[in-house]
Amino acid sequence: MLDYKGYRGTAEFDVEVGLLHGEVLGTRDVITFQAKAGRALVQAFRDSVDDYLAFCADLGEQPQRGSVSELD
Repeated sequence: MLDYKGYRGTAEFDVEVGLLHGEVLGTRDVITFQAKAGRALVQAFRDSVDDYLAFCADLGEQPQRGSVSELD
């Protein structure tokens, strides 16, 4: 499990394409990330969260945050 700025992410390895890929949990928005190696995956996760927060700020919207069960 990845954690950054109150967001959590999961990651899996796709054997067919040889990439790690993941998704940020706890939002209704779809936030994904990918990388070829573990350290790069952590950075890609953090970059995705930062990009999401910047995107929300640009739109003047409040970013979604919370556990998956809180958003159901």
